[in-house]
Amino acid sequence: MRLPDDYPQRVYAGWLGKMIGIRLGAAVEGWEYERIAQLYGELKTYPARYINFAADDDSNGPLFFIRALEDKRSAELTAQDVGEALLNYAPYEHGFFWWGGYGVSTEHTAYLNLRRGIPAPMSGSADMNGLTVAEQIGGQIFIDSWGLVSPGNPAQAAALSEKAASVTHDGNGIYGGIFVACAIALAFVEKDVRQVIEKALAYIPSDCEYSRAVRAVLSFHDSHPHAQWRDAFRYVHDHWGYDRYPGACHIIPNCAVMILAMVYGDGDFSRTLEICNMCGWDTDCNTGNVGTIMGVLCGIGAIDEEKWIRPINDLCIRSGVMGEMNITDIPSGAAYMARLGYELAGEAVPKEWEDILGERINDCHFAFPKSTHAMRIRSEGPSNTAFIINTDEDAHTGKRCLKFFATRLQPEQTLFLYKKTYYWKEDFSDSRYDPAFSPVLYPGQDVSGYLRVPEYGDSTWGCAYVRDTRSDRTIYGGKVWLEKGGSWQKVSVRIPAMEGGLIDEAGFCVWAPEIKQPKGYQLVLLADDLHFGGQVDYSLIFAKEKTEIWNERHSEVTQITRMKGQAELREGYLYISCEDEGEWYTGSSTWQDYDAAFFIVRKKGRCQEVLVRVQGARRCYAIGFDGDRFRIRKNDGGYRTLTDTLCPARQGEKVEIRVSVKGNEITASVLGHVLKFKDEVFPYLHGAVGLAVRDGSCAAIEKIQVRGRN
Repeated sequence: MRLPDDYPQRVYAGWLGKMIGIRLGAAVEGWEYERIAQLYGELKTYPARYINFAADDDSNGPLFFIRALEDKRSAELTAQDVGEALLNYAPYEHGFFWWGGYGVSTEHTAYLNLRRGIPAPMSGSADMNGLTVAEQIGGQIFIDSWGLVSPGNPAQAAALSEKAASVTHDGNGIYGGIFVACAIALAFVEKDVRQVIEKALAYIPSDCEYSRAVRAVLSFHDSHPHAQWRDAFRYVHDHWGYDRYPGACHIIPNCAVMILAMVYGDGDFSRTLEICNMCGWDTDCNTGNVGTIMGVLCGIGAIDEEKWIRPINDLCIRSGVMGEMNITDIPSGAAYMARLGYELAGEAVPKEWEDILGERINDCHFAFPKSTHAMRIRSEGPSNTAFIINTDEDAHTGKRCLKFFATRLQPEQTLFLYKKTYYWKEDFSDSRYDPAFSPVLYPGQDVSGYLRVPEYGDSTWGCAYVRDTRSDRTIYGGKVWLEKGGSWQKVSVRIPAMEGGLIDEAGFCVWAPEIKQPKGYQLVLLADDLHFGGQVDYSLIFAKEKTEIWNERHSEVTQITRMKGQAELREGYLYISCEDEGEWYTGSSTWQDYDAAFFIVRKKGRCQEVLVRVQGARRCYAIGFDGDRFRIRKNDGGYRTLTDTLCPARQGEKVEIRVSVKGNEITASVLGHVLKFKDEVFPYLHGAVGLAVRDGSCAAIEKIQVRGRN
């Protein structure tokens, strides 16, 4: 069966629906129905206003676990491939999901099993963990992406989701994952939500508890034609409630709520999510899953822009181990999953989507209706009313672009349309799931895009720009005159090489004309194809970094993320230590060939290393000391030495470790000793940089220099 013509747009609608559901439910997560009813009555909008919505486990899992399809080495996906993705992208016992302890938190339990060498699916089995742990809700809340990459193919969704869910769950925990993934896959081709539910049930055992719960809710709905959703919830509460199932958050009561919402929502996106949320229990999980199903089923046109979309503004913050991956937007996630969907179907990407799902997957292309790519507006000078909206009235490429307009601008007042390329603690009003960041844009790189003033606008000046927050300096590219009704104009800026710089926003800048208007200047501008690229050329100087304390259990050193270990800024150095294996990462996983220099002091212990081509906690190269040996190692789900040499280096002495990576060749040097290795077996051809200590060792790092190679 050929993929639907509007497949990429429907993936975006589903993924956006997931984000809406998560945010709608986050503020009342764990609340009982009665508490929500008493406080809100009818809760028909987001119950909390966030500065930016921080990370959530419900969005972490789908986007990171699906990367197993790209990272796998075998022709067919296995449960262990998904287990490797969990180990690779999740930090050790912080961020990502709930770390409630072994035998309490299902995902925590499975993660520790995997780290100890217990393979999937044994890692999530009831034999290993007990049935209570195995049947908690996580089997379905992380599963959406497997349905989104299987449009109209529930058999494929069932096979993939069964493997994915089995890494952490068993029994009804797996059945729930299969059901949700199949429902999403079916929503691409079915028109009625009841048919989606009925057909998804065919992929799980008819006699399992999950099927019985779903059938019971459907039966109540059919046999009580005059009942309202609150009557149905009372039935669910009394017959399928939390008191009947053990554990912190069992899957069965929550699946009953999801079915209730979908049948009483009558196919309406908003009403379905509202009902699901007002039922209480695990609100962000339930409403998130329902949001995906209904987003795909109803399409982007059914999702209210003012009510649901604008407060989110396409932002998707995550809390994986790679800091630059934690800053993303909803369109890039949808594009990534759509690309995988075409690959799994063995179908060529349609011409209009080739670039977007390929080289431009992280660009701001605005091809999805109502998308903004998390772009923002700010102005220098008097306050004014500014607004951005996705439009199909024109485009530089494709069919859509972003329109932004502002009123009451004063002569020469500056307006910025930008994307945040780094986030600070102050950018969030909460610390959900402990996010940490590395920038997505660096000194040495380029920013480019296109601007145009429509016929009904007024001519003005425009350019591309970036902001270096370390020096509080705005760097402008060459300005161009944007003639009213003129053609699209390219604007660009190259960021100069920097010692200790940090780029935290980039985008477009325009100036109001010099002529004074009685009511201020009215600006209308079209923007398209914002792109970041080019080779990095910068230094990360730890004397310029700071520690951000989010709360008593969450603190981060700016620009770096950690897998595990203790890090502290002191005396111009970053001091790192760990009792077994500590690792820290910075930079971008997309970097390819580069030269890197690490200025490091061996403090105590035998093992201090630097990392290159880092793609996560299980994929990188390590270069450094093991006692009096200097070595190159590869982390391929576990470290092994590629080559080494004798190299005594005194503790307390600052040394410079230099590493060059070009294609599959690695060259490393320290204290006059040089190692070279050509990796012929599944080499890592891109990745970030990092630091590591092992076996009770510690080190101090002064700075890291990185320069890209053409």
